[in-house]
Parts: sequence; structure tokens; C-alpha cells
Amino acid sequence: MSQRITVLVEHLEGQPTDVTFELLGLARRIAKTNGAAVEALLFGETVRHLAQTLPADRVVMVEHPLLRYLAPEATAITLTTLLRTDPPWLVLIPNTSLGMDVAAWVAATLDWPLIAYCEALEQHDGQLVATAQLFGGKILADVKLEDRPTVISALAGTFATDALPPAPPGTIEHRDPPAELAALRTRSVVLERPEAADVDITRAEKIVAVGRGIESKDNLELAEQVAEALGAVLAASRPLVDAGWLPRSRQVGKSGLKVKPKLYFALGISGAPEHLEGMKDAELIIAVNKDPKAPIFSVADYGVVADLFEVAEALLERLEG
Repeated sequence: MSQRITVLVEHLEGQPTDVTFELLGLARRIAKTNGAAVEALLFGETVRHLAQTLPADRVVMVEHPLLRYLAPEATAITLTTLLRTDPPWLVLIPNTSLGMDVAAWVAATLDWPLIAYCEALEQHDGQLVATAQLFGGKILADVKLEDRPTVISALAGTFATDALPPAPPGTIEHRDPPAELAALRTRSVVLERPEAADVDITRAEKIVAVGRGIESKDNLELAEQVAEALGAVLAASRPLVDAGWLPRSRQVGKSGLKVKPKLYFALGISGAPEHLEGMKDAELIIAVNKDPKAPIFSVADYGVVADLFEVAEALLERLEG
């Protein structure tokens, strides 16, 4: 086993995804404590140009037409082949739609432990400890890492990219694709992107979010007025989106979008773990709910136990007065 931290690079339409840089930053922070090398594994059809953008000690590339869209089977076979030949200490894989398939496949094939839904990886008394979510985040489990190769699938958006120090790319190496790619049972034919949303809530600096407490679709107009007065965008918790009151592009939460606005104003949101996972890192959280025991108050900077309609109308009167 090599004292090395390996990161699987996820990319889309010619650019590494944000979670790739999150995991590279995480790998480098861990490497500072024990001198481990950071390695990036880059798969695709023609990805040589991306290698220069990855702050790793070593970038290992595998290029093949069947790796163009990083289909799970092709990616898992290629990754397993490389890891079996030269096992690292840690393998960091994004816990995305791709990573959830690949991480389990690799761990099972190589008989390595897998820590899935990892939201933290920190040193405690000289021991590296991973914090993983269970049951949709209702339970958090701390796992001490053993001195053996371990696969970790890390949640996107939980590790800061701004903590990634600038560094020139290290050595860039090329590996031949595994022969097993010729016998794939699945192949990706085309990548279809969904229609563009009317607004990207992940880039919004201010968000007014509504939950079940809004009571009816007709009452959304009041929330929209508050959002407009604050210069914010309107978002919602999952139940309102499932009901068809707002489009999926407005859903905040683990199964929706993760947001980090400067202001998150929650109206009538109780704060289920799935929702908190998507907004708890906002700079300022203000919550309004009639239930003083609502979980949303556990992450709020300011909480108001009151009727949301009274608060919204009073706020509008102040803002527009």
C-alpha cells in the first residue's frame, strides 16, 4: 500500500466539477499532516487539457472513447484496474450519481472498506476520522480509518474549495485503458442536458424559501412579494415542489440543490434533515415558524416563533414603506 491519497476526477462538458476541487483540497489538507502524495485519476476521451488544471502531485490519465461520458461501468472497471495494481491509502470519490455507483463497485470488487455519504474527514488525536450520514442524515456516524486502503464517497458541497491552496500541476502520466472495456455491457450514447432553469438558486445571494407553513399555492404570491422586496429569489422545500407549486429547479435540500447564500430567509419550513443539508451553510439564516421546537431553529442565526403571514406582511410594510 502506497502512502497516497487518490481522487477520482469528475468532469462535465470539458470542465472538472466543483466537487473534484473540493476533494483535491481535502486530500491536500490531509496530506499536510502525514506527508502523503495527492494523486488525481482523470478518465475520458480527450482530457489531456484538463490535466494542467488539477492541483495534484501526480495526474494519471486514461483516454478511451468509451470513457467519454464517464459511464459507471467503464469508469469502475478502469478505476479498479489502476487501484489493484498500485493500492493507495485513501480513494476519494464524489458522492454523485456517478460516484454512488462507482464507489460501491470498486470497494466490493477489491474487498476494501467503503465509507459512503461522508460529510467530514478530520484528524482527532492523531487518528483520521470520517463522519458519515445514515438514514438521510438523521444519524451521523464517526468511523476511525484503519491502516488499509479505504474508499470514501464524499458529499458534494461539504468541503470548501476556497481552502484549496494554489499549486502548479505535478507530473502527468498516461496509462493504457484496460482490455475489459471491450466487453462492456453498458455504453453511453449521448449526453442530454435538461432545459435551463428560469433561475439558478445556487448562485443567488439572497433566498426566501417557503415550506408547508405557506398552506396553499395561492399564498406563494406573498412570499414572492417578500423575495422581490429583499432582492432575493424564491425557493422551496421538497413537499411544495412535489406538489407542483414550484419547479424542481427551486428545490433546496439533499435531493434538490445545495445553496450557500448570504441570506436564507425561511418561511414556514420545519427543517427536516434533508432540507437542512441543503442550506445550513448559508452565511445568515433567519427562520419563521409557529413551532418553537422546529428543527430549523437549530441552524438559524435568528429565529421568530410567530405566524409567517403576520411576519411577512409586517416586513413588506417596513420594506415598502
